[in-house]
Amino acid sequence: MPPLPGAELVRTPLQLYRYLLRCCRLLPSAAMQDHYRHAVRQSFNSHTDEDDPERIRMIIQRAISDADWILDKYKKQK
Repeated sequence: MPPLPGAELVRTPLQLYRYLLRCCRLLPSAAMQDHYRHAVRQSFNSHTDEDDPERIRMIIQRAISDADWILDKYKKQK
C-alpha cells in the first residue's frame, strides 16, 4: 500500500517530487524530514535531463516504493 493516497495518480516527475515532499511531512522528527527532503531535491535535480518515458516510469515506481518502505520503517520504530 502506498504511503499516501494518490500515489497511483503520479505520472510526471513534478507530481512525484510534490508527492515525495508530502511524504516527508509524515516522518517523526524535523531532522529526518530535512534529510529526506534534501535527498528528494538532489535526486530530482540529478534526473532532470531524463527523457526516456520508460525510464521515468521506472524511477517513479521505485521512488514510491522506497517512500513506502521508509515510512513503514519509521512507523515500526515508534
